Amino acid sequence: MRYSAEVNGDARGARFRLERMLPRDPDEPHRTASSLELFFDLVFVVAVSIASAQLHEQLRDGNVQGGIVTYLMVFFAIWWAWMNFSWFATSFDTDDWLYRVVTIVQMSGVLVLAAGIGPVYESGDLRLLVVAYVVMRVAMIAQWLRAAASGRVHRRTALTYAVGIASVQVLWALFLLVPVGGLRLVGFAALVVVELAVPVIAERQALTPWHPHHITERYSAFTLIVLGETVLASAGAVISALDVVETLLPLIGIAALTLVSAASMWWIYFWPPHHRAIGSLAQSLRYGYVHYFVLAAAAAFSVGIELQIDVLTGATRASDRDASFAVAIPIAVFLMGIWWVAIRICADRVVNVVVPLAAIVVLVDALLLPSSVLVTCATLVAVVVVLVMRDPVARTVRS
Repeated sequence: MRYSAEVNGDARGARFRLERMLPRDPDEPHRTASSLELFFDLVFVVAVSIASAQLHEQLRDGNVQGGIVTYLMVFFAIWWAWMNFSWFATSFDTDDWLYRVVTIVQMSGVLVLAAGIGPVYESGDLRLLVVAYVVMRVAMIAQWLRAAASGRVHRRTALTYAVGIASVQVLWALFLLVPVGGLRLVGFAALVVVELAVPVIAERQALTPWHPHHITERYSAFTLIVLGETVLASAGAVISALDVVETLLPLIGIAALTLVSAASMWWIYFWPPHHRAIGSLAQSLRYGYVHYFVLAAAAAFSVGIELQIDVLTGATRASDRDASFAVAIPIAVFLMGIWWVAIRICADRVVNVVVPLAAIVVLVDALLLPSSVLVTCATLVAVVVVLVMRDPVARTVRS
């Protein structure tokens, strides 16, 4: 009995024992996203969904410029916090109890951030949004300090991250003192540049060992969730309009075009082997940063579909052309973004002409045929057909 008690006591003690936060092997076989990372993504999608819904309300009420600018600001806070955690986790994930607790603290910050999105759209009140953002980033500082204390090789890099992130959070707190107006937009843009500069400076000390397959899987998972949320939001809008329209045929058409377009976007995104895009620091930064536009566009796609339904039911001040552009612009940005960071480097000449050309056709479609997204959907399908006929080409990635 005594031996059994000692063994049980050792086992209980092991559960609370912390591991050294040493770098993960970038060549580790079968490295996949953990259940905690997937849970983390789902919480973030709550904020993405609210941001998209608020953008829809703004566009529906005719506040196009203000709605888009606010959406881009809010989405930056969501995306940047998600991206920083993902790149940290690919290099230093220990999955012990403290790592999990700190990650859950970050998740709590996301939920507070989601609650603060409405006031930003309604009155430009950024207080709750900034507070939630700082909570997430302070948790990230704790992770980097733990990594710095665990090993020598990346200590300087980890400390640079911690100091850089902490310094920017002080600036965000001071940013709340800036009055609403053009000066606030300038200040926000300046702080975004400073945030983006932190990884550039830190990684020059010693590159953190990111896992190419793991990090690209993380981006792929988040893209899937965002596309799924887009389909869900669009389906909800279609269902809500069932009792308003006189005939179901237009709604059925919009629903079908939405599904085919979302499926085409999925096909296009997953055509290239993304891990080939992760190599040097410049390549990895490009892949990570340009995904802001890819993910923001994917999340905004549903807004265009909802606006199309609003025009159909007469529930908006927006015109047919406004609704068409609300579909076309996100798709065009999505196409150009994923082409730039992943498709371009492993595609032949045909694909590298077709994808950018498709983005142009989508925009021209919205300009010339403002009452329909049929050509836009057909263009996406045409791109998919070309990709099916052309295999990715193995190439050496260039910066």
